[in-house]
Amino acid sequence: MRAGDIPPSRSLRQALGKERRREVPRTGHAAWEPPKDRPDPVALIVESSRGRVAELLPTRYARMAVSPFAFFRGSALVMAADLAKTPVTGLTTQICGDAHCANFGGFATPEGHVIFDVNDFDETLPGPWEWDLKRLATSLVLAARTNRLHPSDGDAAALAALGAYRERMNAYTAMTTLEIWNDRVDAAPVVALTAATDAKRMQQRLTAGSQPHWVQHRFYKLTEVVDGHRHIVDEPPNVFHPTGTLAAEFGDIEELLPHYRRGLRDDIRSLVERYRLADWVIKVVGVGSVGTRCAAALFLADADDPLILQIKEATASVLERFVGTSRYANHGERVVTGQRLMQAASDPFLGWTGSSERCYYLRQLRVVHGAPAIDALDAPQLATYAHWCGVALAASHARAGDPHPIAGYLGNGDTFDRAVSAFAAAYADQMERDFESFTAALKDGKLGA
Repeated sequence: MRAGDIPPSRSLRQALGKERRREVPRTGHAAWEPPKDRPDPVALIVESSRGRVAELLPTRYARMAVSPFAFFRGSALVMAADLAKTPVTGLTTQICGDAHCANFGGFATPEGHVIFDVNDFDETLPGPWEWDLKRLATSLVLAARTNRLHPSDGDAAALAALGAYRERMNAYTAMTTLEIWNDRVDAAPVVALTAATDAKRMQQRLTAGSQPHWVQHRFYKLTEVVDGHRHIVDEPPNVFHPTGTLAAEFGDIEELLPHYRRGLRDDIRSLVERYRLADWVIKVVGVGSVGTRCAAALFLADADDPLILQIKEATASVLERFVGTSRYANHGERVVTGQRLMQAASDPFLGWTGSSERCYYLRQLRVVHGAPAIDALDAPQLATYAHWCGVALAASHARAGDPHPIAGYLGNGDTFDRAVSAFAAAYADQMERDFESFTAALKDGKLGA
């Protein structure tokens, strides 16, 4: 586009999206039938474990073996390979790549606003927006089954998310680009899904979570003085100081910091340079991330003046082989850029570091999360939670790309919603079959754990 040229109008971009229905009918998203040449899901799990810390793989597999939903959370590569065989519109935006319903949450912004948003970007890349929606819808069906709800409740939750996404995306067509960029999803309706007393307490903690006094409070909870030095308290098996070969796997944390500091905004770099590394521990997080190198590091500007950062390894996105290699040589930079594009408010300490051999990103260790326990939700609560996940995902996609063609394709009716809901139910069946194969392989020792 030359200087002075006006971009295509919003109505034209929306019409182009609607035109895509001719080549890719919305009903065409409903079908799932495993192709004859479908890769062995257990082999893909083993492949996704390569390069991870071997001592932590038994923990990864044990967490995945809890339920089909837990298996689903740890098998992003399996679904990416399957989604690559499904219809896409050719409309792209920055996508999460792992938008299952446990990867959303509430948190306080630096300004003290409490918002609900996507909160995991390890797999983020530009790609088909439909893939995020199909992963979200499938996760909701599996969550309903794990909670022993009626099959129709899983369908209702998927439809709630899909309908909310469509309605929010259509609403963006009446907003300016800056209004879309600045849009935020209030966390209060999600926090309210917990028990009344817990919801009030969680809201208070989230509001306080970005404030210095809360950081100070958590500092004393998470650390202790040993031989005159402040250390992070071990809480095995999830938080512990490494020794021997495990310590060697993580290398010298201090060596990662100069590159991290150089990449920060000048004012944040000036702030970070006032702190010195005092201690660090391995922190085993999530399901899909287990086995990647993840640490929590304590920095002190004075004996009682802390900053605690999470340092997390960033490996190649599972999407890359299907949508193309990332433009960023460092996967930490890929994650950080994707998060800044998609999230309404990102941590000011978010940054990246590493080398061609191993990449990392850093952020403040978030100790307060504003999301209910998904396994405790009944049918109406799950549908409400699903609704807000759909809203948040639409906000992230619209912020990072152009909502008008997507809205044009979706339209005002629920044709697409019902198609993807049908896909989600069929693909949840597939995940249950894959889970059986996985647990059998684990029992037979074929995973080496």
